[in-house]
Amino acid sequence: MLAAPVLALVMASLLVTVLLLALGKEPGVVLDAMVQSGKRPGNIVDIVNRATFLYIAALAVAIGFRMNLFNIGVDGQYRLAAFLAAAVGGAIVLPGPLHILVVLIVAMAVGAAWAGIAAILKVTRGVSEVLSTIMLNAIATAVIAYLLRDGILGVLSGSGNEVGTKPIPESGWFPSLDPIARPIIEALSSSGLLDSDTVQNPKLPASKEVYGFLVVAIILGILYAVLVDRTRFGFDLRATGSSPTAAVASGVSVKRMVLTSMLLSGAVAGLIGMPELLEGRGHNFSLNFPSGIGFTGIAVALLGRNNPIGMALAALLWGWVDVTTRSLAILDPPNDTSDKVASIVQALIVFCVVIAYVVVNRWAKAAEARQVAQELASGHDLSTEEPVPAAVGSAASKTDADASPPATAGGSPEPGESPGAKRSDDEGTEREGGR
Repeated sequence: MLAAPVLALVMASLLVTVLLLALGKEPGVVLDAMVQSGKRPGNIVDIVNRATFLYIAALAVAIGFRMNLFNIGVDGQYRLAAFLAAAVGGAIVLPGPLHILVVLIVAMAVGAAWAGIAAILKVTRGVSEVLSTIMLNAIATAVIAYLLRDGILGVLSGSGNEVGTKPIPESGWFPSLDPIARPIIEALSSSGLLDSDTVQNPKLPASKEVYGFLVVAIILGILYAVLVDRTRFGFDLRATGSSPTAAVASGVSVKRMVLTSMLLSGAVAGLIGMPELLEGRGHNFSLNFPSGIGFTGIAVALLGRNNPIGMALAALLWGWVDVTTRSLAILDPPNDTSDKVASIVQALIVFCVVIAYVVVNRWAKAAEARQVAQELASGHDLSTEEPVPAAVGSAASKTDADASPPATAGGSPEPGESPGAKRSDDEGTEREGGR
């Protein structure tokens, strides 16, 4: 359905235009500055790198969203995971691939364990995951602050002004995509397709490298799509999120699904900080380590509607706004408001997307109700129509299945066959149809 994205784009454009006019800036000049900035080779690398960890964050959030779980604690999970993974990675020396693998496993295990606390509280004591994960974010911050001290897991820098974990040896560095991405970007720059100003000097700065973790993010997106849409677990996940009562009636353990989905979400969250840790400049965790990515991932997941491709586009859009608004500093030299403009623009985009989807959804339901009313008023017998597949595990579909078993091979219970066993077969067929 394209109505919602188009409506959101129109609303966001209008609101951003009003915002810029209110700030005394010409919308055309600002937009042109952002577009030209986004074409520069160095900024393209920054956009892709920022989109990489935003996309991983969105995937972590989306796993919970598909089951109506609000894992607000992704931020604390990835920071604690990155911190402990950095401590372990800096303390050991192993051959290259094994060293990287150990760091990744530690990060995923820590993220899953931290999210598992909220899951256990929910399934055993009924504690809302929203409250528990918010509290766990604060606890994670306190734990990191306590352990990141000189003499515990932290070490002072050479200047003595900064404390961080011991740097990870080179054997634990994740390879970048620079050997592949740099020639492509420089070739596009020299051809003038990206930015005409860089034709004479299309070289990328040596410090600009595309994260190799981009490949990991793409693999995670594919796994997410397969897991949610092509497996029994994904079916149970969506069914439980749609109707826990119906899921229980279908034989799905809601508690097991809550625990499993939170562990998966936490494990993916543990990978958010890995691009910065394994491919950043310092290769350690310090007080300057990026924070707040988990909360931004919630917005990206909302923008992308929990769809793997939609979240990828949303992450690129978010990264583009983040990077290109830096160019607005030259438009307002005395008072650099570029970061504030970026935050407001991003908030307006999320606001418009949420409003647009609600409006379009309500409009679609109202149109469907009017169509049914018109057909009933005209005397059309809806009962003679081909039955529409009911929602997975819905009470109505179960009742229908019990009352009139489908006319398939062995549709009627055989003598000696228990009705309960027959209903299980019918429900299983129904679930497969719901996929």
